Parts: sequence; structure tokens; C-alpha cells
Amino acid sequence: MAVVVALFVPLEVNTGTTVRLTAIALFIPLLSLLWLLDMVRRRTHLVASRTNLPLLLFLVMGLVSLLVGIVTWDPTVPRNANFTLVQLAQWGIFVLSALAFWLTANLIRNEAQLERLTWIFLWLAGILALVSAVTGAGVLVDRVTTVALIRPPFWVLLTGLSAGQALFNARLSRSKRIYLGAVLLAVLFYAFVQQRESVSNWVGVTATLAVLLWLRIPRVRGIIVVLLVAAMLTGILFPTVYDFAGGDAEWQESGGSRLVLIERVVSVTMRNPITGLGPAAYRPYTSMQPLPYGHALWITPQVNSHNNWVDLFSHVGLVGVGLFLWFVLEVIRSAQAVRSQQQDGFRAGFASGMLATWIGALVIMLLADWILPFVYNIGFEGFPASVLLWLFLGGLVVLEQLPLGQLNEEGQ
Repeated sequence: MAVVVALFVPLEVNTGTTVRLTAIALFIPLLSLLWLLDMVRRRTHLVASRTNLPLLLFLVMGLVSLLVGIVTWDPTVPRNANFTLVQLAQWGIFVLSALAFWLTANLIRNEAQLERLTWIFLWLAGILALVSAVTGAGVLVDRVTTVALIRPPFWVLLTGLSAGQALFNARLSRSKRIYLGAVLLAVLFYAFVQQRESVSNWVGVTATLAVLLWLRIPRVRGIIVVLLVAAMLTGILFPTVYDFAGGDAEWQESGGSRLVLIERVVSVTMRNPITGLGPAAYRPYTSMQPLPYGHALWITPQVNSHNNWVDLFSHVGLVGVGLFLWFVLEVIRSAQAVRSQQQDGFRAGFASGMLATWIGALVIMLLADWILPFVYNIGFEGFPASVLLWLFLGGLVVLEQLPLGQLNEEGQ
């Protein structure tokens, strides 16, 4: 149900602040409340996983950073009366992402349920990708879907899950394999042709596919490394990628200005690099001085770093970034643990696909706040795309908890 809401319910609710809530941002808390009530009734607890502690501590650190930021707030920096609500909304994005992860990890009881959920997404998202290859994604967003369809996390996830099954699940029927091949062609067409100007799309898709090929064909790893090194040493790699990304025109319009924005965010955060300024707090701090770029001067800058890692540093400081990296590593360990259990079948395809998706997601975090959206930039409007990734990451916990060979069907 959450997958359907994220993809097809474009409802937005005004909160009286600059933040507007989407349908999935309201649905996740409702589903979580029902889950918690069921846990109390059944007297059960959170499924044990190595990912739980770092993720929980990351959320706690978000609150600590918020409180420390309020206590140490620079009195010369204006603070709107409702700004604490905006900060709580930013922290809420962290919480909702974690809840989506835990919902899948705790509500999916067996491999068969996870496989059904995965194929629901692959059928719905795959058909959308195929139709968008003909009509353009913008037409579908206006008439059928949420903006998730035009956000890179959607395409990275679709790439990882579809290619993971195609490459690692030897038990797929021929018809499903042909379908997944067509979906991947549609993904490549979208990323490299229709949306070539959006670097996050083709970089994320490329990173995801590269990881999957690295995992699937070990004998070509040496060849890939040699070719990459040769391309770098001969000066071919960087100019080729630079030109494909838009060259000097794109750098002047976007690349160079992003470095200036990042520099401003980092500089104001250095007043408290340990715990950060607090969720969303860098926006008022960075607007205190004009921002020069080239021959232009932005008198009252409204700054977004367009880099999820820089955002995290400012939101929760080095401590929070460290906790998030801990969670990142535990997710990778979980994926590798599942992959070591089985070399083919749905389980292997899912674990390999989500490992590649996770690495692709970490890469596009360098290009924008795609995975933990910044309320003043991608925000709740982009949450329907990122929440899909968090939902399926929880599937790794499901498979890690299930012993290999356990009967798949519920109740058996």
C-alpha cells in the first residue's frame, strides 16, 4: 500500500509554514501507529538487526543537535517564530525515513511477502518507465503519478531491483526476464537521453549498474580497473564525462555555484562542527551576508548546499554524520550477509540489487539532497521518491532474519 501511495497519490497538505506535507508523509505515521499498537497487543519488539542501534542513535542525535542549536543560537541571526516547527519537520523527514525502513523490516514476515512487494513495485514502476519512454515522464506526473517518477531515487531503485533480479535470479521465467530487460532499456533511455541534463539520473543509474556488474562478473573486475586507470592516465576519462555532463556551460550554470554554496554552508557550520547547527538551521545563518559568485552578488541568499552529505554535517554535525556512516556500513554488511547465503534466486537478486541501489544512493547524495531531503529544497515534495528506497532497504533485514531454506508461504 505504501508503494502505491508514494507513486500515485499526489495529495499535499499546507501546514501554515513553508513546509507542505505529502500523502506518503501522512501515511507512514498512520501505518507506524497501527504497527506499534499491534506490537503492544502481541507483546513483541523491534526485529533484532545490527542496523537498529546506529539508526536510532542518528535520530536521537538529530534532537540533540536541535536542542544544542537553539541553546547556542547566535542572537544576531533572526529566527522566525515558527522556525522550530520547520526544524522539527526536517527532523521528521529523518524519522519518517527510519520508520519506512523499520516498517518493512518488521511487517514483512517471510520471503514470499517480500517477493510480492518487490514485484508490485517492478510491475508498477516498470510500466511507468516504459510509458514515460514514449510519452515523457512529465506527462505522467501531471496526470497519473506523484513527482517520485521524475526523481533520481526512483530510477536508481528501479535499476537496482530490476537488474538485480535479471542478473542474479536464475529462476526467473523467460517472460519476466524479457520484461525486466525492456524496463532497463527504458531506464537507460530516460537517464541518458530524455534527462541527460540531470546528472543525478545517469550518475546514479551508472553507479548502480556498475556495482551489479562488479558483483555478477568477478572475472571482468581487473579489466574494468585497468581500463579506468588507462582512461585517467591518458586524460580521456575526465573530459569525456565533463562534456557529457554539459561541459563549461553546465559548470558555469550549476557546478561552480554549488561549490560556492557548499563553502558558505560549511563555513557557518564551523561554529559548532561537533553537533552541527541543528536540523535546517543553516538557512538563516547563511543568509546573513551577501554571497558573491562571478560578477554577481546575491544580497540576501537563500542557500541550499545541493549536497546531502554537507546538509547532514550542518544538520547533525560530525557526530551525526558518523552515526549515519555507521548505519550505512551496517546496511552493506546486511546485504553481504544475505548474498553469502545464496548465489541465485530471488534472495540473491534482491540483496545484490539493494546493495547496488544503496551505493548508487550514496553517490547521488553528493549531487543533491535526494535521500534525506532538505525541507527548503527537495523537501517533502521529493519524499515520495526517497521513501521508496527506505522501504526496500528494510527488506534486507527481513532476509537476514530468515534462515535459508525456511518455507516461504505465510503460516507454513
